[in-house]
Amino acid sequence: MNKAVWSSILVAAMLLAVAGMADAQQQEKIRRIGFLSGASLNTGRVQAFGQGLPDLGYFEGKNIAIEYRLAEGKAERLPALAAELLRLQVAIIVTSSTAAVKTAKQATTEIPIVVASAGDLVGEGIVASLARPGGNITGLTAIAPDLSGKRLAILKESIPKATRFAVMWHRNPNDEKEVKETEVAAQAMHLQLQSLPVQSPDEFQNAYAAMRKERAEALIFIQGPFLGVRRKELFELAVRNRLPSICDDPSWAEDGCLMSYGPDRRDMFRRAAVYVDKIFKGAKPADLPVEQPTKFELIINLKAAKQIGLTIPPNVLARADRVIR
Repeated sequence: MNKAVWSSILVAAMLLAVAGMADAQQQEKIRRIGFLSGASLNTGRVQAFGQGLPDLGYFEGKNIAIEYRLAEGKAERLPALAAELLRLQVAIIVTSSTAAVKTAKQATTEIPIVVASAGDLVGEGIVASLARPGGNITGLTAIAPDLSGKRLAILKESIPKATRFAVMWHRNPNDEKEVKETEVAAQAMHLQLQSLPVQSPDEFQNAYAAMRKERAEALIFIQGPFLGVRRKELFELAVRNRLPSICDDPSWAEDGCLMSYGPDRRDMFRRAAVYVDKIFKGAKPADLPVEQPTKFELIINLKAAKQIGLTIPPNVLARADRVIR
């Protein structure tokens, strides 16, 4: 075999080796992101998270893979779902809901955890402080000063003559704290507030019966995964009882709640992608401050208003960021 042939063989072998190394490096660059939520899949939020990643150079199937694990409002499923993510050796876990981040924290102290949306992270003992969270957890909290009072005020302004309000919530420490804040606001506004904790869907009918008995004129939902996956049933009952309702998530208003006022959750999920990027580039969760929401939305569902025969005052409509007709 002459030198020219040997040279060609050697060059081909080297090219194959380089190509193999390139393929291996490409495979090494694909990092798994675990997505753990206590609720069902919220398309808008997932899309917002997904839109934030390509802006930072991350593309699913190219250099990242996302594993979704959703508890569908059944908190007891979260530990098993978190364990699945650990078995998949995810590089980072993104969580949505306070229950999900608590479960992730119990599951691992090593894998970085980014909170896309949750309640009082400091009050729940999840992070040491907003400025310096410590540990392996950081991200965004949906808690902002006086949100509960603002929701009550908007609902009152929408029904000026109303004095009797009800608040429905799933019995847990995070929701209980928000109920107490709503009670403080109601006292300051000289309004009556009926507290209705529920533990199972079987209690919904009784809760609405209790509202009728106390002649409640409007309803506040303290939302979380448990009520979230059952919200359409709750809204149907509210319409049947001709009760105006307010919540804090735009997706709830889209599904039939009269109005929502709260953080722009889609913006929060886009911001979660920024945290993922920083951690992938070497930042430690302990050193990344937890963000509070800066963008808030008032959404009004005029279809829901029509169903219960309610006319929203023009001054309230004028402040809406979006009106569903």
